[in-house]
Amino acid sequence: MSSVAVLTQESFNEHRSGLLPEQVKAAAGGDPSSVEDDDSLPTYKDAFPPLPEKPLPEGVQETENAWTTKIKPLKSSIITQVFHVPLEERKYKDMNQFGEGDQAKVCLDIMHKTGAHLELSMAKDQGLSIMVSGKYDAVMKARKEIVSRLQTQASATVAIPKEHHRFVIGKSGEKLQELELKTATKIQIPRPDDPSNQIKISGTKEGLEKAKHEILLISAEQDKRAVERMNIDKVFHPFITGAHGKLVGDLMQETGARINVPPPSVNKTEIVITGEKEQVALAMVKIKKLYEEKKKNATTIAVEVKKSQHKYVIGPKGNTLQEILERTGVSVEIPPLDSSSETVILRGEPARLGQALTEVYAKANSYTVSSVSAPSWLHRFIIGKKGQNLAKITQQMPKVHIEFTEGEDKITLEGPTKDVQIVQGQIEVIVTDLVSRMDYTEISVDPKFHRHLIGKGGANINRIKELHKVSVRIPPDNEKSNLIRIEGDPQGVQEAKKELLELASRMENERTKDMIIEQRFHRAIIGQKGEKIKEIRDKFPEVIINFPDPAQKSDIVQLRGPRTEVEKCSKFMQKMVAEMVENSFSVSVPIFKQFHKNIIGKGGANIKKIREETNTKIDLPAENSNSEMIVITGKKANCEAAKNRILAIQKELANITEVEVSIPSKLHNSLIGSKGRFVRSIMEECGGVHIHFPTEGSGIDAVTIRGPAEEVEKAKKQLLSLAEEKQTKSHTVELRAKPEYHKFLIGKGGGNIRKVRDSTGARIIFPTAEDKDHELITVIGTEEAVAEAQKELEALIKSLDNIVEDFMIVDPKHHRFFVARRGQVLRDIADEYGGVIVSFPRTAAQSDKVTLKGAKDCVEAAKKRMLEMIEDLDAQVTMECVIPQKFHRSIMGPKGSRIQQITKDHNVQIKFPDREEQQQADASVQENGEANGEVKEPVDPTAPKKCDVIVLSGRKERCEAAVEALKALVPVTIAVEVPFELHRYIIGQKGSGIRKMMDEFEVNIQVPAHELQSDIISITGLASHLDRAKEGLLERVKELQAEQEDRALRSFKLTITVEPKYHPKIIGRKGAIISHIRHDHEVNIQFPEKNDENQDQITITGYEQNAIAARDAIQAIVDELEEMISEDITLDSRVHARIIGARGKGIRKIMDEFKVDVRFPQSGAADPNLVTVTGRPEHVDEAIDHLLNLEEEYMADVVENEAKMAYMKPSGSSASSMEEPRGPSKGFVVREAPWATGNEKAPDMSSSEEFPSFGAPVAAAARASPWGPKRF
Repeated sequence: MSSVAVLTQESFNEHRSGLLPEQVKAAAGGDPSSVEDDDSLPTYKDAFPPLPEKPLPEGVQETENAWTTKIKPLKSSIITQVFHVPLEERKYKDMNQFGEGDQAKVCLDIMHKTGAHLELSMAKDQGLSIMVSGKYDAVMKARKEIVSRLQTQASATVAIPKEHHRFVIGKSGEKLQELELKTATKIQIPRPDDPSNQIKISGTKEGLEKAKHEILLISAEQDKRAVERMNIDKVFHPFITGAHGKLVGDLMQETGARINVPPPSVNKTEIVITGEKEQVALAMVKIKKLYEEKKKNATTIAVEVKKSQHKYVIGPKGNTLQEILERTGVSVEIPPLDSSSETVILRGEPARLGQALTEVYAKANSYTVSSVSAPSWLHRFIIGKKGQNLAKITQQMPKVHIEFTEGEDKITLEGPTKDVQIVQGQIEVIVTDLVSRMDYTEISVDPKFHRHLIGKGGANINRIKELHKVSVRIPPDNEKSNLIRIEGDPQGVQEAKKELLELASRMENERTKDMIIEQRFHRAIIGQKGEKIKEIRDKFPEVIINFPDPAQKSDIVQLRGPRTEVEKCSKFMQKMVAEMVENSFSVSVPIFKQFHKNIIGKGGANIKKIREETNTKIDLPAENSNSEMIVITGKKANCEAAKNRILAIQKELANITEVEVSIPSKLHNSLIGSKGRFVRSIMEECGGVHIHFPTEGSGIDAVTIRGPAEEVEKAKKQLLSLAEEKQTKSHTVELRAKPEYHKFLIGKGGGNIRKVRDSTGARIIFPTAEDKDHELITVIGTEEAVAEAQKELEALIKSLDNIVEDFMIVDPKHHRFFVARRGQVLRDIADEYGGVIVSFPRTAAQSDKVTLKGAKDCVEAAKKRMLEMIEDLDAQVTMECVIPQKFHRSIMGPKGSRIQQITKDHNVQIKFPDREEQQQADASVQENGEANGEVKEPVDPTAPKKCDVIVLSGRKERCEAAVEALKALVPVTIAVEVPFELHRYIIGQKGSGIRKMMDEFEVNIQVPAHELQSDIISITGLASHLDRAKEGLLERVKELQAEQEDRALRSFKLTITVEPKYHPKIIGRKGAIISHIRHDHEVNIQFPEKNDENQDQITITGYEQNAIAARDAIQAIVDELEEMISEDITLDSRVHARIIGARGKGIRKIMDEFKVDVRFPQSGAADPNLVTVTGRPEHVDEAIDHLLNLEEEYMADVVENEAKMAYMKPSGSSASSMEEPRGPSKGFVVREAPWATGNEKAPDMSSSEEFPSFGAPVAAAARASPWGPKRF
């Protein structure tokens, strides 16, 4: 049975201090005779003071008590776990970033991802403690994230039979996920086609051990061989595994069985043994024998060690515990981190416990905690700039941790006792010195001036700090404090105070000036990374320059500072802006709207490339804008280059023709018209062609017309015709009409104005939105044509000026249609019919009278249009179109463009149903009993779903046409047969190939899943696109098949037999020769691996003729090598180094000169003087002669040096440095022990009476025990 003796740390220290120096020396192996003095030995009571006697209260029985009753614990849904990350395993060790930076971001991200709550705290040893609270799953997920993202990762591999891998993975990977969560590791299992049986685990050391143990258990359960489980008390596991796992490793090697002992972090007693029956039986016998032996012989001692010192006993990654076990054979049991217990238990043979105890206390007391008194305001000076002062101390004493606590007037030190004392002395000296020569003061400055005192990026305050060698603390804005604290050298503090007060005084007298600078220049003034504005601020350091926020779209730049400096800075910036305006050049390029997306490119790639390569700014019009102009800004030459590149893209994409027409330059202005109105009307009439006139004053007659061929020809004829008219009889007249009349004059689709043009032959130009004068109408043509057109237009305008008021009857049921959407229909009528005002009666009036006010003709036309609308409303029907909901998004098109076009073309209203999910939600609400007790009618299975029904409203014939248009937009699916092996090439890398095809043909291509092994690829899209997509896909298949054939030709393989000794020569130095052969013949050459059976086989892969040529080239090298001979010569080993030379330069030169290979013997060779020379016979002879000559020359130097060394004084006698052997240790010796008094004999440790178990009933003692009165 075990015996327990309790030692306090104080009593042990007292015992140690009771030894005289001679006895300490004797214990360390000095003169044994010095131990003979019994008086100098400590007594037993001194070393082991007895516990105070305290009898148990009456009626209390040791064996039975209320606390032994098992109570079923109640589990909370919210759990809390604490995880520790030691300093050496922390990813983020920068103390300045604690609570901020990457570490804080990672913790916030983990909380957001998992839903668990994290709290971080820092231990004195700089380890990290993380308390995680939440539901079990959330805590487990958070733990895994903490381990992977806050802790450095280690890795290990475990080999189990390949057929057991699937049991580790589990059904649908559930077992693997559970194992990863449980152990907080990442487990990588090789793919089924991978022959490897190695499972890779990455994570913390503790997690690796747990995962490895679990995987081996799973494998053991599945192993067809014998599996045995032994329940061994956890406390005896260290004796079975041995220090660093050596003992269990030896057992496995000796027995051939696999022994899986759970790691210390896993609270299991079961040891699993697998292998052949005989092996398992043998292993069990040995383990049981070892266990029984330890159980019988091992005793324990429980000692109290401060909780804070436990980590020093454990050591980094538990290495100290393993070292104690290895040296003494004693296992040290440390209570868990989350336990408040300070009791450390030592378990082992009695004779070794004393040594182990000494080592435990030595490790525990090797570190101490101390503090130094220092005012908190001095801490930053003790630390120094960027920690320079502390770095000097910590570099000398790296094991000492120095901690500064904000607001406390002390510094805490922790580390080895001697080192802490040294560091404490050094810091006390620094503190004394700082207190004697440092001072501080406080000044009051209005908070509104604080940021000006600090300056941009801290420029002002940093300058003061550097100049006066002081520290200045300005309170943050949220404190709203006036006090600024200055600390440092007394003289520097006074000077800094004076300068800060002067600055504050100057702030009160400064001037503010606002400059108007267009916002487009702000970015250029600031510079890409602020480098330009920095130059200005450096030039005018006293001026503060503030730019407005870009979102404000303000042109005001504010300057603030001394009056003269502000004026100088203002002039400088005005000059800078003037230069920018002068150097900026802008050009507009007309590009057809449909090609803008191609100019931009996917993800803006094209436009970005043009901008970067031409160094220009390129602005495209908004997507919903009607403008086709792309504006390029930058240097003139760069703008022209960018313009040409953009035009080239357009020319490639469409059938764009460009022609030049020669028109006298003097006529250009008249053809362009006022602000380009004339030429713009021609471009609009001719399908949006682009007409470009040369720069005014250039004298060039060529006018460029660009666009579709037919439209270009039409525009060319019109331009030439108009130019001829201008030269002969051109006449221009201007008329005025209210802008609201213009649409009515033009008519729907330009019908009215076209009649006037056709009847008179004159051209009529209306102002655009960009023109300032919106009333001016220009008429151009021959004098007679212009006069006639003027007459007709004036009559129309006069009739429009004749305002009348009329009314019409409209059924109240139709009123809502006209006034809906804030009167959008009425606004459209007013725009189209000369600004007619249509007034509907109020809803409460219940009247059907509608009033129209405006020009007589406009009122009549508006009435006619409204009657048509009412007729449509009366004839309106509602029609349903059933299309499965999954196609609705496709039918709508991007941003609803397709449906908008159908609505416009067929003049109908289209309403799509709500999504199915919402209907299901509504149904679930009714099922929950909130349908007022209504009984649901059974659903007709043949009836279409509500979510599939699209409702159309309008005239019957229009609705029918719209339904056909909708159905035409429903995607159709066709199947295309493509060989399965080509599917992955069609998909491309990360799906790039298939995405490109889908974008190009505007279809969706569905490739079957890999496991289906199907040849059918589905193409879904509009019927008009399917044929083109199918052709494109089949074309791609042909390309891939051609590539396959080429690959097959390139896969020709042949082998050549070459003796392995020639392989290095064929490869050449750093692979030079073989790389040359590979490159020249475009082949792959594979040499055998080390463990291959055929070590003489070289494999060549490539086109047949290339492979044969490469084989011949290798054979030629082999033939040449076979002609070579090898000769051995004897060269004194003392000259080898000189012949070889620095980094082998000497021997390489010899080998290159004589074209031979020279091999020197390796260290430990039988004959260290034997050197081998290989090459052609004539070259070998020459090289040997040269080497022998070198040997003769170098040996003379060697003999001379050895002669000198004989007369040199030796460095010291090795005999004198040898220490005398230590005497045998007598172990731990005390006087007046219980077993040494009278006739008492030493207690029998195997006796249950002498050493009873805890809680076991014991008979009354017949005699007094040496250990004192029994209290059981």
